[in-house]
Amino acid sequence: MKGGATKGDAAKGAAAKGDAVKADAVKADAVQGDLTLPAPREGAADDPGEPLLVVEGLVKHFPVKGGFPIRRTVGAVQAVDGIDLTVNVGESFGLVGESGCGKSTTGRLITRLLEPTSGRITYRGQDISHASRKQLAPIRSEIQMIFQDPYSSLNPRQTVGKIIAGPMEINGIRPSGGREKRVRELLEIVGLNPEHYNRFPHEFSGGQRQRIGVARALALEPKLIVADEPVSALDVSIQAQVVNLLQQVQKDLGIAFLFIAHDLAVVRHFSQRVAVMYLGKVIEVGDRDSIYARPRHPYTHALLSAVPEVDLDGGGETRRERIRLAGDVPSPISPPSGCRFRTRCWKAQDKCAAEEPPLVRISGNRDGHLTACHFPEDPTTGAREEDIVLDPALVALEEGGAEG
Repeated sequence: MKGGATKGDAAKGAAAKGDAVKADAVKADAVQGDLTLPAPREGAADDPGEPLLVVEGLVKHFPVKGGFPIRRTVGAVQAVDGIDLTVNVGESFGLVGESGCGKSTTGRLITRLLEPTSGRITYRGQDISHASRKQLAPIRSEIQMIFQDPYSSLNPRQTVGKIIAGPMEINGIRPSGGREKRVRELLEIVGLNPEHYNRFPHEFSGGQRQRIGVARALALEPKLIVADEPVSALDVSIQAQVVNLLQQVQKDLGIAFLFIAHDLAVVRHFSQRVAVMYLGKVIEVGDRDSIYARPRHPYTHALLSAVPEVDLDGGGETRRERIRLAGDVPSPISPPSGCRFRTRCWKAQDKCAAEEPPLVRISGNRDGHLTACHFPEDPTTGAREEDIVLDPALVALEEGGAEG
């Protein structure tokens, strides 16, 4: 009996030990599956100029379904088709282009609201391209987004206090003094009255709602904010207030911004570096002065020339080039071969259709100024001897107006 009991105890001990080993193995696998970011080093991780976000070959294709009764994939909308970006610590990086070029999709991919088709998104040295929801949890608080529409981005059934405190509640953050005190502080930071804590979104104007969205994005003290056209739905006077607010927030808190917009003047005022997108591709990137004063890609020239020119002195010395493109942006379902801008470009040649131009530094560009063009323009925005007007209807209209 004694020997049997001993053997039984030994067997139970071995089984328990085996279970413990299995449990440790499962725990180890779970730890390996989590995406853990290194804690910011004092001085090093917060140094301006150090890469915070690196995007390499990012692709997002939305499938197009067709057929009946069996639906199958018949094509794909190439919203983002292989872009490279780098946003440094504390930097404001602008992303501009026409509507439908893929700017907003890029922002949603970076915040992982959309799953990329392929490519690599690296945040603070960690690949988050295809990380699961559980793996992304540790960094959700560090990457926040300000949405374009201040009306639909706020829950109409929740008070302002609940909207701003929501991210802190989800992440289990309890600031000193309580969440309500922190929310009131954030309302004051964005220029709203702390007494608005118990009001609902419908009681605010568009500019005030966008300020609430900014406060919500700041609630978790992020290191990167993706601002998706944060002022496009606002009046001009309110636009200036919101942009100045974001600049002050960036200066005070050292937050990096990916500022997405189609308003070139706003981007120039806010961003230190700018990338120009066309039909899912980045076709030019560089510092603010290079893009606005020394552009090389024909599309960048056309974008800048579309901005209304104001000659207050009447001397005409500041006249800029005038370019009017023909046709619409091609469909992203079947984009042109080679250079995607060639169907609307006045410098297009056979090589443009056969070869896609790489995004590289060309002769005459500053360091960091990259252009994807086989036949780049001169680095100037000054008036040309002859305007480039590719649209015959526009020529006829202007000639008719001149005769009248």
